[in-house]
Amino acid sequence: MARQSNQKGKVLALLDYLWRETDEDHVASTAEILDHLARRGISAERKSVYADLETLADWGLDIQRVRGPKGGVYLGQREFELAELKLLVDAVQASRFITGKKSDALIGKLGGLTSRHQAKALRRQVFVGDRVKSMNESVYYSVDAIHTAISGGVMVAFRYFDYNSRKEKVFRHEGKTYLVAPYCLIWDNANYYLVGQVPGETETRHYRVDKMAGVEVTQRRAQTPQNFDSAAYAAQYFSMFSGRPAKVRLRCPETMAGIILDRFGRDAMLVPDGEGFTVTLDVVVSRQFWGWLAGLGPGARLLEPAWAAEEYRAYLKSLLE
Repeated sequence: MARQSNQKGKVLALLDYLWRETDEDHVASTAEILDHLARRGISAERKSVYADLETLADWGLDIQRVRGPKGGVYLGQREFELAELKLLVDAVQASRFITGKKSDALIGKLGGLTSRHQAKALRRQVFVGDRVKSMNESVYYSVDAIHTAISGGVMVAFRYFDYNSRKEKVFRHEGKTYLVAPYCLIWDNANYYLVGQVPGETETRHYRVDKMAGVEVTQRRAQTPQNFDSAAYAAQYFSMFSGRPAKVRLRCPETMAGIILDRFGRDAMLVPDGEGFTVTLDVVVSRQFWGWLAGLGPGARLLEPAWAAEEYRAYLKSLLE
């Protein structure tokens, strides 16, 4: 009876072996397949292995055969190509909101989508030096809870904190719970932000997800706008720091056209003006915006509004002092 059970699992054992051990650079001979099955307690003959390979091919798996003395079979095309997995792995490693521990776990799971040989290449791919990672281990689950609340049209509850110099959490509002109607999640400057509204208020606010604790999906219905433009909201903020909303007009040299379009999108209207152009942008004026503008150098001039130009001069003067 045990042998009969093993026979029923023979195709699955074969698929597992092909998935983990083979790729275009690592071909499995029939003898190696038979040896693997034997170690699993499964007796098989060459003819039955060939039949099982045909079955896997009929079910849509890319079973590739290599002729010659060193020939055999390998599992070819998979759901993700190795180059695609490298991109995903590097994105995980670069993400600040994912802790180092969670990054390692996710990278291990991504490695399971290819052979063990190519999985080693993924591990080498992510050794890119130290990167600042979140200290909040629960961020991964907080993002999932917020997505659930958004899709369900209900509010989320959480506590919000900062860190002190001893790396201790210091909760805002004396640790009281925030209740927010979630509009969307925005990815900006390697961090996730929840955008939403507090009941009874009219202002849209945003919160860094890695500074949330105890995120819960409530049963309270959320009133959210039908046509909220998350892309436009994100474009107005610089590193998602709050400030004073304004329409600012800049004059820039022609060489800065790409910089403006990269930051504000191709819908930004660039008006030719001599050897350069002017552009009117909806932004939230903050110290981060001044820092971005100063980084453009003397070629970029802030024309309007007058109060913003005056604040910019004061900001630059304070840096010199």
